[in-house]
Amino acid sequence: MRHRREIPLPRRLSRAIARTLLAAALVPAVLHAQSPSKTAALDSLNDGPHVYWQNDTDALVFYLCRGELALQRYRTTSTLKFPGMCEDSLTTHAFTAKAPKVEPYEFDGVERILVVSDIHGDYEELVALFRKVGVVDDSLAWDWGKGHLVVNGDVFDRGDQVTETLWLIYQLEQEAREAGGRVHYLLGNHEMMVLRGDDRYVNAKYMGGIPRFTATEHRDLYGSDMHLGRWLRTKHVAVKLNDIVFVHGGLGPAVVERELDLGQLNEIARKVIDMRSIELFFSDVPFFVQGTEGPLWYRGYHFGMEGRYPLITSEQLDKVLAFFDAATVVVGHSENGQVQQLFEGRVYGVDVPVEGLGGFEALLWKDGTFHRVLVDGSLQAFP
Repeated sequence: MRHRREIPLPRRLSRAIARTLLAAALVPAVLHAQSPSKTAALDSLNDGPHVYWQNDTDALVFYLCRGELALQRYRTTSTLKFPGMCEDSLTTHAFTAKAPKVEPYEFDGVERILVVSDIHGDYEELVALFRKVGVVDDSLAWDWGKGHLVVNGDVFDRGDQVTETLWLIYQLEQEAREAGGRVHYLLGNHEMMVLRGDDRYVNAKYMGGIPRFTATEHRDLYGSDMHLGRWLRTKHVAVKLNDIVFVHGGLGPAVVERELDLGQLNEIARKVIDMRSIELFFSDVPFFVQGTEGPLWYRGYHFGMEGRYPLITSEQLDKVLAFFDAATVVVGHSENGQVQQLFEGRVYGVDVPVEGLGGFEALLWKDGTFHRVLVDGSLQAFP
């Protein structure tokens, strides 16, 4: 049920909303008319929904739509359900009001796995891939049964459809679980950057959108009291499906030297999200986990980093795989010309140049064999 009573807002949002929406009594039904040229420019900044949980039952849903901040207040003890505004006005959103829980990071007996990485807000091309492979149907509902989908990090930054991509993954995660499948969205270095307030690679749309119109910080859209923010804080940096480990950057010799297993890496990475910079700097293991040799940034399967670490050797890789009791590591982060098999099939790289290829490639594992999924959806089996 919708409630219009006044509920305290975050200080920055409160000032911004009072300034931009006072004339509409905080619930605008009709947006102010704009000239065609100005409207076109403002349309490029459209963004939403963002859901701010003020407490366990009260939620504020807001959008930036054609230069106006549109919002509604809701109260629920079970399922938050609301119609979309602006570009998704034909969509009805619904999800539980309960805070999401941390899911397991190891699964055995998985029959098929699809991996895609480094989305960077390229929503349309991601949807095209999912449809060609059969992950979703024409209405973008989960259609892959008990299969597992791994989004191997870096949904954020660069592109201008990050919000749409996040909600799609969120939706598919719920639907896959109900069908007996799973979606594993791993944190990449760009997730960590945005969550910690590093906006170097954020698309101009997001810096000139809600943060500019509300005088808030971009990171606050993904804070611990935002629906997407608290969901992201449950995510892992690495999962193991059958005998395959999936991680955004990679797992190098330094991880083994520190004897950090997957559970420790995941727990520490989640803790890093909200650590103060001074606390992080003087905390040895968290600083390592989010650093250049940690699972988010490591590039040692592809090349060495001068003054930091060399290209991993075959013997070092064997020790990594033995430590994690795995046969293969699948990574994103370091771009390949196409999905690549490295180190005789002990490593696969799935970060590809989408613009150069005309779409996403992916990695498919089924029946014990890895396949390159081409842009047109066809398969090429690796040796």
